[in-house]
Amino acid sequence: MAKGPQYNLPFRRRREGRTNYRKRRRLVVSGIPRLVVRPSNKHLTAQVVQAKPEGDLVLASAHSSELKDFGWKGPCGNISAAYLTGLLAGRRAKAGGISDAILDIGLHARGRGSRIFAAAKGAVDAGLSIPHDEKALPPPERVKGAHVVEYSKRLASEPETYKKVFSTYLKKKLKPEDLSDHFGEVQTKINALRTEVATK
Repeated sequence: MAKGPQYNLPFRRRREGRTNYRKRRRLVVSGIPRLVVRPSNKHLTAQVVQAKPEGDLVLASAHSSELKDFGWKGPCGNISAAYLTGLLAGRRAKAGGISDAILDIGLHARGRGSRIFAAAKGAVDAGLSIPHDEKALPPPERVKGAHVVEYSKRLASEPETYKKVFSTYLKKKLKPEDLSDHFGEVQTKINALRTEVATK
């Protein structure tokens, strides 16, 4: 480790690669709530956060595991689930009187059409005003899982490979060919939430 009178030790979270304080400062000083999206291998979390002197205050949040409460049978870590999680967080934020937010992706790469931007698209469709580039958002067909449906139909002639690739779907008794329709059903349920339910 570098030493000397002119060396400044970076903050712990920066040393651990968890926070870019320059980006965070620009987001915080705006005074606008942040839509914080954090994906993991199997799940995704979307939170609307307001910076306070005593720490971040979570105004609304949603975790992809909550989608099961709306009948979701698909994986909780794919693009479709990311969109629905963002939609749920956005609905709860709107119910709490929040109308604007800034996307906070942390140290994640800005991959076009990624799960992060799928969650952002869900929040935008829920009514949140979030500055974004339309080209960065995944197209509606991909959000609905049309690529999964198409691929599953191609593999239908190879039963063993089909079962292996889509074991997660089949285990939950969801045919991958029905993913787009199933997505639409869950999306409708989230959009139909009453205000008092959305704030929970």
